[in-house]
Amino acid sequence: MPHNLLGLELVVVLGVAVLVCELAGRRLGVAPPVLLLVVGALLGFVPTLREAHLPPEAVLLLFLPVLLYGESLTTSLREIRSNLRVIVLMSTLLVLATAVVVASVGHALGLPWGPAWVLGAALAPTDATAVGVLARRLPRRTVTVLRAESLINDGTALVIYGIAVGVTVGAEHLTVPYLGWLFLLAYLGGAAAGAVTAWLGVMVRRRMDDPLLESVAVVLLPFTAFLGAEAIDASGVLAVVVCGLIMSQSGPRVGLPDTRQQIRASWTLAAYLLNGSLFVLVGLEAQSALRGLTTFDVTRALVMVGIASATVVAVRFAFLFLFTYLIRAIDRRPQQRRRRVGHRARVISGVAGFRGAVSLAAALAVPHTLDSGAAFPDRDIIVFVTCGVIVVTLVGQGLLLPAVVRWARLPRDTSVDEERQLAQTAATEEALAALDDVAAELGTDPDVVRRLRDEYETHLLVTRAYQEGTGQEPALRHAEHYTALRLALLARKRATVLRLRDEQHIDDTVLRQLQSALDIEEVRLARRQSPPGPTSA
Repeated sequence: MPHNLLGLELVVVLGVAVLVCELAGRRLGVAPPVLLLVVGALLGFVPTLREAHLPPEAVLLLFLPVLLYGESLTTSLREIRSNLRVIVLMSTLLVLATAVVVASVGHALGLPWGPAWVLGAALAPTDATAVGVLARRLPRRTVTVLRAESLINDGTALVIYGIAVGVTVGAEHLTVPYLGWLFLLAYLGGAAAGAVTAWLGVMVRRRMDDPLLESVAVVLLPFTAFLGAEAIDASGVLAVVVCGLIMSQSGPRVGLPDTRQQIRASWTLAAYLLNGSLFVLVGLEAQSALRGLTTFDVTRALVMVGIASATVVAVRFAFLFLFTYLIRAIDRRPQQRRRRVGHRARVISGVAGFRGAVSLAAALAVPHTLDSGAAFPDRDIIVFVTCGVIVVTLVGQGLLLPAVVRWARLPRDTSVDEERQLAQTAATEEALAALDDVAAELGTDPDVVRRLRDEYETHLLVTRAYQEGTGQEPALRHAEHYTALRLALLARKRATVLRLRDEQHIDDTVLRQLQSALDIEEVRLARRQSPPGPTSA
């Protein structure tokens, strides 16, 4: 098959796989990433798809910036500040401990120290995108710690990885000051590149009034942050994360409302498709790595996968329990006691230590030759074991996680709903308080003021009724009847507009404009059938 048709075939296959696995996952109650991995491995049996390989640059330069930026935008900076100590420890010391133990185990199983350290660094970081997909139903604090850890630990792991590869190929010579400088440059340089990119992004967006151009500027942000950091040999991963966290704070203050809606929708779609495609490609690469084994037989390689998988899980559990009790013995301040979590929550965090995109990119990026021209030792087993551990953690732990969550019986986290209702109540109350003054400034007709006051007061009654948990309040019944009637009338309006287009009284351009307005109104009204959301009036 011609190469260009192979690429097109792969695009179609990836899209169909993502769609089918998402539908099947909902029916079977299985996380879609698990099904996507299995489908990817099965697709490796298709002869034409065996030629398809995922370049490491595609993961590092295309997938990671988009996925990490999206995760950063939706991660709570307030929760990161509240849990900063545990996040920093897990994204640095745990990564280093995992790399050391995995390297030691790999060396004991027959790998030279250089390749063993490369393998340890590749398997050390957890994956932010996998955590975001598989652990999204956990309490907010648990999810935030897991996501923030996996966002930051990539930078630590990639520094260790770069050192290990450099030493193995003969390009690096280790000294303590040199190691310290590399880590310092990775963290401070990456953070600085991300902050500068975010500042530039805010300045550019404030000067734009075109939604399309502003969307292009936003899409460029993660790639610009990554490129700027890599240009000074800093961590591109950390640059993207810092840029995303800063934009999550400043972004709501800049740009137009329709631009923010457009960006949110397009970013959600892009992240969803890239995420799903990545899981399928991991399955493809796992089968390709199995066929590419030369230095180890299959049985020995599979044993290494099992031992490496058990090692990364064991190190994580040991760190979560032993280090936690050590910190408790040292820090006995009352505010820290109030933030302690039980052993069941730590078990969930241990099971949620998935490996994914960064590990795959690191393994595939291992050079084929040394500086001397000789082949990089045991590259095939590094790729195979890394792919194997990704599959084991995503499939095994991904299937186990729902059962562990049920076993943990964590209290339902209602903080998001409570805070949302608090914000809606306060915003509506302040808007009502300012209504007369604003209307006087604008010279608004008194009838309009009375109508708007009635709408806001009704919305306030509904919000307070939801807060009090009284589902039979007259205000709630009124709101439900009002919403149902408005939705039914919108359906009539839509049918009329379509009929006018079909009878050629209006053009398709007019139809699209009116339908867009009707769709926005319908989405807003549909959300009011559930407890008020952030887009309610």
